[in-house]
Amino acid sequence: MTDYTGPMTMKWWGWGAPDKTYALDARPKAWPWLKAKLGVTEEVHRPPVDSGAIQLPPARLAVPALEALAGAVGEVNVTTQAGARLTHAYGKSYRDLVRIRAGEVGNPPDAVVYPTQEGHVEAVLALAATHGFAVIPFGGGSSVVGGLEMPADQAERPFVSLDLSRLAEVLVVDKDAMTATIQAGMMGPKLEEALQAQGVTLGHFPQSFEFSSLGGWIATRSAGQQSTRYGKIEDMVVGVRCVTPVGTYASRPVPAAAQGPDLDQVVVGSEGVLGVITQATVRVHAAPERRNYRALIFADWAHGLAAVREVMQAERHPATMRLSDVAETAALFKLREGGQSSPARDLMQEAFKWYLRRLRGIDPGRGCLMVLGFEGGHDEVEHDLHVVKDRLEGHRAFDMGAGIGEKWYEGRFELPYMRDTLLDRGILVDTLETSATWDRIPALYQGVTDALTGAIAADGLPPLVFCHVSHPYHEGASLYFTFMARQAPDDPLGQWMRYKRAATEAIIAHGGALSHHHGVGLDHAPWTGAAIGAEGVRWLRALKAAADPAGVMNPGKILG
Repeated sequence: MTDYTGPMTMKWWGWGAPDKTYALDARPKAWPWLKAKLGVTEEVHRPPVDSGAIQLPPARLAVPALEALAGAVGEVNVTTQAGARLTHAYGKSYRDLVRIRAGEVGNPPDAVVYPTQEGHVEAVLALAATHGFAVIPFGGGSSVVGGLEMPADQAERPFVSLDLSRLAEVLVVDKDAMTATIQAGMMGPKLEEALQAQGVTLGHFPQSFEFSSLGGWIATRSAGQQSTRYGKIEDMVVGVRCVTPVGTYASRPVPAAAQGPDLDQVVVGSEGVLGVITQATVRVHAAPERRNYRALIFADWAHGLAAVREVMQAERHPATMRLSDVAETAALFKLREGGQSSPARDLMQEAFKWYLRRLRGIDPGRGCLMVLGFEGGHDEVEHDLHVVKDRLEGHRAFDMGAGIGEKWYEGRFELPYMRDTLLDRGILVDTLETSATWDRIPALYQGVTDALTGAIAADGLPPLVFCHVSHPYHEGASLYFTFMARQAPDDPLGQWMRYKRAATEAIIAHGGALSHHHGVGLDHAPWTGAAIGAEGVRWLRALKAAADPAGVMNPGKILG
């Protein structure tokens, strides 16, 4: 078998490119502020183990199965090499990173297979049924909900990671229909580069954009940071091909149909439990002529929420409208690069605070920051900016100009790197997200915040919890939470699970979605029944049985 490990560029032990980090020394106010908030009294250094010290268990696939795989897809497209098995063992969730940083990789895939055509996928799934191994589809490896490992109750079962990275071409761009047909393994940057060369954009830019694929976006019902303008990925899918163990589902790309339930939307969000998405036809848009990203500050969270709702229920929608609560606003200002104190800088900051308080009626200590972005034609952006700003200023918003908004846009893919830096320093940091209708948003926000702060405080630790509206809609919004605490070195996973359980139970109790765009995976699967009800579970199990009767595909995800 080959030693080829594919085009992976992510750190095996953390997020993103190996040569990039989130340097706290470039943000001199950040670490002192975090230390004070989290009660850190002594410096901790917990780097990941050396990869050479990790001993992976031997591959369990029998020789006949490996030979059959090599014969089906070509020997160059199959590997049992340790590096490939390691990089395909986990995603990038907190639970994943804690284990891999400690060298705990007890159940990596037994082989990694790289199909180069749809027929290879069909052959692998047929062999899986014959030889009794499972198949876990792999896009960019950026899952944060345990989407890429075998569940504990099937730990003895051999499995292969099916890496789609060699199915990575834009097949057709139809400028009459404004659609593009693209293979599922194409990663975000290459996809956008190819589309923009033809003057169009998909407009889908999740925070994982640099390290995630079209197929992964579709499989997890992903949302991009500009989805308020362009829609979530399910809004973009016009047609899809999905290879299942019993056959290939291929829809006819049409603008709309009334021929029964929309089966494309069964595939969207299926997380690889029904089959392998190999290509999709998606809606594209004219590449924007102009962008305008800026920041505003609101007097408080309630005024900000009311303003977002009013804008979303009017005719003009920005590309991005991201509202941070008080705690996150404070964190964002502390995390800004630079920021060394000087008499002149301190005087300017105090003068600005005085102006906000005395002349604008905004207490800087209770202010909530909004990043507001517009994209499109020159005249369209100018018009929509003025219309929306007028509405926001009617809710006690102050326009802080383009500086902070442009900085956010330039660094919008950087924050995930901070988790690795904080893990090095013994800090638990994780995120979770949900959505609800506007009438439920205040109670949902407070309920999850209280659940997280209460669970962390119950461990005798100072909590740090903050939130932002990440994706607003006509009828409601998504809330995106970040929580931090000092890591318990003796039981970091048990500590994390207590906080995760408290937050998820609060989400369910307050009528929120189990997930808005991260998916379900293994981490959320225990709550699927509470989220969709017994009848919903029965329907999903029936779909699974129809598409995958032998239980080959991504065991344990969504339904456990």
